[in-house]
Amino acid sequence: MREFSDPHLAALAALAALIAVSVWLPRRRGARARRAYARTLAAVILAAWAGEYLADALNGSWSVRNTLPLQLTDAISVSAALALLTRRQLLVELTWYWSLTATLQAVLTPDLAQSFPSIYYFTYFGYHEGAIAAACFLVAGCRLRPRRGGSLRVFAITLGWAAIAGAADALTAGNYMYLRFKPAHASLLSFLGPWPWYIAAAGALGLAMLVILEVLTGLLTDRRSRAAPPPAFARAQRRFHR
Repeated sequence: MREFSDPHLAALAALAALIAVSVWLPRRRGARARRAYARTLAAVILAAWAGEYLADALNGSWSVRNTLPLQLTDAISVSAALALLTRRQLLVELTWYWSLTATLQAVLTPDLAQSFPSIYYFTYFGYHEGAIAAACFLVAGCRLRPRRGGSLRVFAITLGWAAIAGAADALTAGNYMYLRFKPAHASLLSFLGPWPWYIAAAGALGLAMLVILEVLTGLLTDRRSRAAPPPAFARAQRRFHR
């Protein structure tokens, strides 16, 4: 899909509307509406994520080399859905940091060969935009604030996931997490030099983005807390159910 084509712009407009609803709803509606929205959004994410693998299987394009669930997107999609259903703190942190860095970049520069009305257009933007909406719903809407040092925890988990993907690349000759070559479509990796240097550069850039996001998150939540003390995570979880 061509970047910033009409289908891409439509997907970005849908994302903006979804973020607005995800932040507004938990602040203006009760616990029943919050639970219903969280479950619906989790179902959409999982359906889009699993639906893409089902489409691969049905059209015969599934392969160990290319379609094992080892991309970072797979970890983000599952983490976002589980965070919506359980509100576990680590899952919320993974969703927040991953979605507003890696997933946002994937939405702005999609590595997607198909376009509207292909099923892959809907699955791709379904789980990517769903994860971003989940992050905004949980942290900005429900105020489940990430803990201090969350960026470093998420970075360490990302490195562990990359190690698993790298092992799979070596065994299958695949390109999970783009560790063997860059994506075909333009992305941030296009500006980070040749292999293998772009891998190290991407790691450094990813860490910087996570740390900057943690600083910005802290500034925004601290500013809000001057008007009213922020609830502890456990207290925020209880308020989610009330």
